[in-house]
Amino acid sequence: MKTKFSHPRRGLLAGGNWIIDLVKIIDVYPQPEQLGNILGQSQGTGGGPYNVLMDLAHSGAPFPLFGAGLVGKDALGEQILADCRKHKIDTRALGQTPKAPTSFTDVMTEKASGRRTFFHARGANALWRGENLDFKKIKARIFHLAYLLLLDALDEADEKFGTKAARLLAAAQAAGLKTSVDVVSEDSNRFARIVTPVLKHVDYCILNEIEAGKTTGFKIRTPDGRLDTVALRHAAGALLQQGVRELVVIHFPEGAFARTRRGDDGWQPSLKLPPKYIAGTAGAGDAFCAGVLFALHEGWEVKRCLLTGVCLAAASLSDPTCTAGVKSLNTSLALAKKFGFQPALDRAE
Repeated sequence: MKTKFSHPRRGLLAGGNWIIDLVKIIDVYPQPEQLGNILGQSQGTGGGPYNVLMDLAHSGAPFPLFGAGLVGKDALGEQILADCRKHKIDTRALGQTPKAPTSFTDVMTEKASGRRTFFHARGANALWRGENLDFKKIKARIFHLAYLLLLDALDEADEKFGTKAARLLAAAQAAGLKTSVDVVSEDSNRFARIVTPVLKHVDYCILNEIEAGKTTGFKIRTPDGRLDTVALRHAAGALLQQGVRELVVIHFPEGAFARTRRGDDGWQPSLKLPPKYIAGTAGAGDAFCAGVLFALHEGWEVKRCLLTGVCLAAASLSDPTCTAGVKSLNTSLALAKKFGFQPALDRAE
């Protein structure tokens, strides 16, 4: 699949969760009433739009970047706005409110394994409905909304569209934008109710294997933890049947899989990174998403989209924060030549 655009729109608009991540490197995640040691801490970006836009900015994306959402009228909110201005991200649709603080997450990252545990304060993100977006005036080519299940006002029911997020995405499509969504990984039964109604108004659906499985009901991993590639393909097909218009991309630690509306499949193993290279896994999924969106905006083939995604994800892994590890696009792509790839994924029917 090679995306062709017949309209003059250009740029990526990303809306949704704007979060400050307070990343703490710990020796071990303790049991209740036990102690774990904080070995180091840092502050970074968090939330789908913030991470994706920063990754695109670091990568040198040759198109405009627009942010949309809500932050508090506080120091963290001012910090986000200043960071966006520094990286030439348009913030006219990124508002401030005195009604709630800027969202933040305490990210506890185990040093040895890189496993993360999140303590999240929803803050101003819970109030954002996208009512400040005029898609006819914003000349972006793609509208990326993230994360479903973590945007309280947009996750609310809508009589006509199913959810408020679905209504917002439908409005973007009606104005001529391509739409993209991502979902937060949570252990709940809310996926069918909140994610499914949105899919009819989505052009590009980019999820990890947990989210894809929760949305479609397929078990994408076997009891021993191996990837079930048959179930993976079924899940991608189900997402298309539920309404995704053009492309489903499912990513996982071993790599990524894509299926187009025409039924064409694409596979891409992840990079073969040495353990010492990985400083933390926070933000890797958003970095993958940024790489895919970069490629989709530029009209590249699916294979190149997936390659760009896994290379940006690999770059992200080099730093404990979500986006500081991502450098120029050429630098990220060079990691593939430096490290090579994991074994090819099982493509058997």
